[in-house]
Amino acid sequence: MKQFKTFTKVMLAAILLMTVGCSNDDNSMINPEPDGPMSTGVSKTYALGSVANPDISGTAKFIENTDNSITIELELRNTPAGGMHPAHIHFNTAAEGGDIALTLGTVDGSTGKSSVTITALNDNTPITYDALLDFDGYINVHLSADDLETLVAQGDIGQNELTGVSKEYTLNEKAAPGIDGKATFYERVNGEALAVLNINNTPADGAHPAHIHLNTAVQSGAIAYTFKSVDGNTGLSSSNLAQLDNGTVFGYAEILEFNGYINVHLSAEALGTIVAQGDIGQNELTGRKVSYELATKDVAGISGMATFEERLNETTLVTLELVGTPDGGMHPAHIHENDAATGGNIIVGLTPVNGTTGISQTQVASFVGGALVTYEEFLTIDAYINVHLDDTATGLATIVAQGNIGANVGGGTSTKNYDVTNSGSSAYVFNGQGLTNSSNPNITLKRGDTYTFTMNTPGHPFYIKSVQGTGSGNAYNVGVTNNGSVTTVVTFTVPTDAPNTLYYNCEFHGPMTGIFTITN
Repeated sequence: MKQFKTFTKVMLAAILLMTVGCSNDDNSMINPEPDGPMSTGVSKTYALGSVANPDISGTAKFIENTDNSITIELELRNTPAGGMHPAHIHFNTAAEGGDIALTLGTVDGSTGKSSVTITALNDNTPITYDALLDFDGYINVHLSADDLETLVAQGDIGQNELTGVSKEYTLNEKAAPGIDGKATFYERVNGEALAVLNINNTPADGAHPAHIHLNTAVQSGAIAYTFKSVDGNTGLSSSNLAQLDNGTVFGYAEILEFNGYINVHLSAEALGTIVAQGDIGQNELTGRKVSYELATKDVAGISGMATFEERLNETTLVTLELVGTPDGGMHPAHIHENDAATGGNIIVGLTPVNGTTGISQTQVASFVGGALVTYEEFLTIDAYINVHLDDTATGLATIVAQGNIGANVGGGTSTKNYDVTNSGSSAYVFNGQGLTNSSNPNITLKRGDTYTFTMNTPGHPFYIKSVQGTGSGNAYNVGVTNNGSVTTVVTFTVPTDAPNTLYYNCEFHGPMTGIFTITN
């Protein structure tokens, strides 16, 4: 079954790649067939991606003729000899499905070709070349007249064509270990979007409802948009986004600015069990973050970290992670003004720490009283964090963990960023923090500090490792996100127990390497 999932995902990737990569305008003159229509020299080609068979794909070429007719030529690769493959233009997008609008020529399996010249749809509605380029439709090519359910090629056309612009969001595992994935939104010519959910390790034969909700995941909110359910056999869901469930316009541009998050659920009967989740739009994390130590205070054995992460809208996700908290407890937490030695009033209320998991997450956009606060302001704030035993009078007086933040920590706790490119396969090139076009530098990192490496190294995965050398083995993943990246931000919050020496290395090229010296 895992092989089947992989096979189907490869086919989907091929469809998307070909649809955005092969469509083109062609203004070359075409020699007409004897006694046939004469081309104006204007044409448009759309890609037809693989569906049931990954080896079969092709193109659909729309040709404008001088007599106002349109010639539609299909050309497929690797069709079996002797087969005959019916083809149609349907209404709507391929993700939505729709009735047949126009019957095309049957593709001859021996040649992979078909051609038909038309002036009207099947219902005799006249259609022009320009109208066809703006048509709300898609093409299906079927296995045979006896097996129309099996598609050998498919592609969106007209206003539904993909522009090649897309945005991907990570969906993290939640209730079910190992189930995670991504949501990718592809822009269409008409401004709508193809939404593809690609979820790993979904159980066979399951159907997993999925939605876009309002607000951030830590806040939760009402359902704004309902996707097609994720197929457990393939891990895939494809939906067309044109409007929210309430009818509000919701296309590609709106997705990028939306205040929302995605939930993928276990089943229609178990909507309370979320198997994958991720923030989208303005709530996406930028990769910038800073961590502060929360030291043991009144209860021995309880300590941890507070991590502040920046969102695109400049608000902050605050995560508290404590060790040693008793199961079943709930530990109130707050940000106070001034430093811990001085003490001060509460300025931000945080979600209580769950004693069983030791975790609390809070979306912070404002102080108590309503004044707005940004991530950047938290980097230099005069404040500290208290985590309390419980919400009783005695419990609030008992502080189980405490730590200064912002300006009170003293230099060096804010995120330090390096921009990393490559010089062929010989070196990583670093810029930032005093480095200018430095090849494979050795860098000193400080325990407790956070470092980001903004990667632009196609073909050269960047790994932080405990042992120097190529490959992905010996990857050091404690405090590291996106290890092995080539185009995203690798973030490393150096643990307090990190070894004195770590390394960075390209997965494939031995010369692309350097040493991280870890200090206190």
